[in-house]
Amino acid sequence: MREDICSIPIHDVFEPRDGCPICRMRDMLEDRIATYITGAAMMEPDVRIETNRLGFCKDHFDLVLSRGSRLSVALILESHLKEVEEKLVFPKGDRLPAKKVLADLDRAEHSCFMCENIETNIRHLLETVTHLWQKEEDFRTLYAQQPYVCLPHYRILLSAAEKMNKKTYQPFVQETRRLAGNYLRELEKDVTHFCRMFDYRNKDSDWGNSKDSIERSIQYLTSRQPKNEGKADEKNR
Repeated sequence: MREDICSIPIHDVFEPRDGCPICRMRDMLEDRIATYITGAAMMEPDVRIETNRLGFCKDHFDLVLSRGSRLSVALILESHLKEVEEKLVFPKGDRLPAKKVLADLDRAEHSCFMCENIETNIRHLLETVTHLWQKEEDFRTLYAQQPYVCLPHYRILLSAAEKMNKKTYQPFVQETRRLAGNYLRELEKDVTHFCRMFDYRNKDSDWGNSKDSIERSIQYLTSRQPKNEGKADEKNR
């Protein structure tokens, strides 16, 4: 896959100061890759070989379907389904060991072209993030101004930090923990307040920031917005 598709200026990711910056990075990569593979790359042999081999998870099938034309998705599926038939359902030498068949099926069920590419590219981009944090005071300030870091990306950032030098490792980890932890405590308070609002004694009290606390908590814990997010107000009370 072309390298420029996944080249994202780090400052463009962090400048908005809106939500988790690594979620934003992932979303930008998802959008670019989905648009690319259903457009310019649809017939590129190297891309097609990988989409045939890896397929897509449910979320990324949904994304690909929303980005590309139905024809482009059908062409991707045509060759992928053929590979499923030949490699998983009717493989050559029909009497393959059951364990190998099960292992291949399990691998196919949990593989995804987009997940694999996004994970690889985020790992490379986070090397740039940690490098900038070590070298540029302005970026350290920008990093500290992020509203929060979600739990899955807290783990990824801590993993990326393991390659930092000893002098900067602990300050980076502490700052990242602050971004993840302060928001976590805020969510805890909002969810508790939400629960208490269902006590009849609080029927006339102010909801504060608690109305969407369920959706925000799920997003913090999973890095993904729940699909019913827009209906939060309708479901309260």
